[in-house]
Amino acid sequence: MKRLIRVLVRIFMYLVGVAVLAGGLVWSFWPQPLPVEWTSVSRGPLRVTVDEDGKTRIRDRYVVSTPLAGRLLRITLDPGDPVQRGSSLLATIEPNKPDILDARALAQAEARVQAAEAAWNRVEPGVERARIEWEHAESELARLRKLAAKASVSKQELDAAEMIYRTREQDLRSARLAQDIARFELELAKAALLQATPSESESETPRRFDIHSPITGQVLRVLQESETVVQVGAELLELGDLVDLEVEVDVLSADAVKIPRGAKVFLEQWGGDRPLPATVRLVEPAAFTKISALGVEEQRVNVILDLDESPEERPLLGHAFRVEARIVIWEADDVLQIPTGALFRQRSDWAVFLIEEDRAVLRTVEVGRRNSLAAQITAGLQEGDRVIMHPSDQITDGVQILPRNLGDE
Repeated sequence: MKRLIRVLVRIFMYLVGVAVLAGGLVWSFWPQPLPVEWTSVSRGPLRVTVDEDGKTRIRDRYVVSTPLAGRLLRITLDPGDPVQRGSSLLATIEPNKPDILDARALAQAEARVQAAEAAWNRVEPGVERARIEWEHAESELARLRKLAAKASVSKQELDAAEMIYRTREQDLRSARLAQDIARFELELAKAALLQATPSESESETPRRFDIHSPITGQVLRVLQESETVVQVGAELLELGDLVDLEVEVDVLSADAVKIPRGAKVFLEQWGGDRPLPATVRLVEPAAFTKISALGVEEQRVNVILDLDESPEERPLLGHAFRVEARIVIWEADDVLQIPTGALFRQRSDWAVFLIEEDRAVLRTVEVGRRNSLAAQITAGLQEGDRVIMHPSDQITDGVQILPRNLGDE
């Protein structure tokens, strides 16, 4: 009897071991739920931008050059020094005989006077035309503002009038600066002619020719600092007014056609603690070829931006400073959207994996506008649906999953 019990116990233990082994094998080969991260389909604002690097530049820069040959004394100005129109001494030239007093120099000085007078006569009508256009734009803007107060015109028409007014104002400033420069060139040419034909009383004393600043602004670069002998037209300094800054951004030609005049722009990474607002003034009509960092030829277009804020709010922003520009080409406040990390290509369509009863369900969707972070959903999803983020190749239609919300981290 005892022997029979031992046999039965041994058989029972053998069967238990076999059952445990079989259960372990079944468990090891049983498909386990795949852990995934998910997020909800939501509504909110969406902005599509063209993002490119750009640099600031002074709208009107002036290179001061010598109107006659001679010996240039050392220039004591440094980059960043302020200059005043007509009063700040930039450089001094002393005679370098016989170049200043020979017949050829005299003829050249007379020809420069005539050329400067012609340039002065050419810019005067431009200033008057720019002033008339500015006054017309100002009156038109005032009229539309009165109508806008009565809701008689659209906001787009008022914005267009403000853009035209600002453009005409900049054109008038540029025309007046060109007039000042032409007057300065004429005065320099006449002074050079006087220096080239000195009177007898002046021949016994050494003569100097002083060059004063034609504009009010700052010294950008000193091109010739040391004392030296210079020829006519030698470049000495570069001047500009940092108040009159603009931004140049080069974008792909395929993106340039999407950028409207007057589009909003946000400038980042310029050194300040907040983005600087700007406005697209011009998309240049001609493209140029540029080699990318990967060695690929690209057709690019320059986009010119106007800074919207006053110079007091960006006091340290100077010429040729780097910025990152985000040019807004489309935006809306209430858009059904998901992160772009949830989208993937299913043949020629866009698709996502929905989460339904802890299983992944393949769903084809229609995508509208999108940026680098989010995409607009025009069909296929509803607000509140859960979608899988960054699905791997192990995720298939109907597979069991273990969802984990991104907000739980």
